[in-house]
This record gives sequence, C-alpha cells and structure tokens, in this order.
Amino acid sequence: MNVETIINYINIYGYFVIFLFLFFGIVGIPAPEESLLFLIGVLSFHHQLLLGLSMLCSILGAFIGMLTAYSVGKFAGAPFIKKFGKYVGITDDRWEKISGKYTKNVRKTILIGFYLPGIRQISPYFAGINNIPLRRFLVFSMIGTFLWTIPFIVGGYFAGKVFHINPDYVPYVGIAFFFLFSLYIIFKYIKGKRRNYLNRHTKKT
Repeated sequence: MNVETIINYINIYGYFVIFLFLFFGIVGIPAPEESLLFLIGVLSFHHQLLLGLSMLCSILGAFIGMLTAYSVGKFAGAPFIKKFGKYVGITDDRWEKISGKYTKNVRKTILIGFYLPGIRQISPYFAGINNIPLRRFLVFSMIGTFLWTIPFIVGGYFAGKVFHINPDYVPYVGIAFFFLFSLYIIFKYIKGKRRNYLNRHTKKT
C-alpha cells in the first residue's frame, strides 16, 4: 500500500482509518504499523495531517486493540486462540515463544512486546488467558502504547523537518527507524540486566 493510497483513504474516511490500521495491527491483522506511524509524522510536518489528531487516533487504535485482544483471550480462552489465531498471525511458534516467559514478568513482556512484531500481537491475548488483573494490564498497555506510538510519529515529524524525504520511501525509512529504535531498547534492556547482575554479584562477595 503506497502513500497516496493511505492519504486517499484518510481523505475519504477521515482519521478513523489511522485508528483502524493501528487496531488491526495489534489484534493480529497484518498492517504496516511502524511505517504508518513514521509516515504520520512526516505528513504532519508537511501539513497533510493534523499532528495532534493523528496521535490521538494512533494511541486509541493501539490501546483499544490491546483491550479487545485481552478480552478475547480472557473470555474465549486458549483453545479458541490456538484454533483461530492462525488467521490473525498467532502461530504455534509465536505462542510457544511467549508462553514460557510471560508470567515471569508481565510488565516487561507487555512494554517490550510493543517493539517486537509477533509478540506485540500475541501479548494481550496471553494476558487475558492468564487472568492478568485488568487494571494492571490497562496501566502497562497505556504506558506501552505511548512509548511505542509517540517516538515513531515524532521521529517521522523531525525527519521530515531535517531531511527531504520522498513520501514514497517513507515505509523503508520507517522500517530503518524501527530497527534502530529497537536496537536501542534492547541495548538498554541488556545493560540494565548486566548492571543488576553485577550488583547482585558484588553484594554476595
């Protein structure tokens, strides 16, 4: 899907299209979420979209997508997800990848999961299946939604300001930004784990 098509959809159906793209991306229906968020920033700088309204629709789409997937997991259960999840990208491999780690640290899985395609989609379903308290899930989901959507949109906005970016190439720039940002998050996570390990080791000695 090219830039002109996305802009055309927005012109016809309004900013609700942004909401739908982010909602679909979270529940598992394929959508170019990171590229779209970056594109929103670039188009906002060029005054083709309203920055505030675009951010609001992005945040609501992702957050309500998380809540919807959580509800499906909670009320439909694991057998339903395993049977029909393949239609929205929830494969057995992804399921097994997260199942052994989720309950150990719910907060990190939800927050970091936003930056990991596949984990992002399955995380809210798993939270519902494991009866994670709704209030706890909502807090982590809202924090994660802000930390995921805003940096990409702001990154696109300032990239459009500093560089001359052809809108047709924005999806590729968005992917590159996503890759670099993910590396930064992983680096900070590993650095924190290493610091904690050294602190524990120092106390023992």
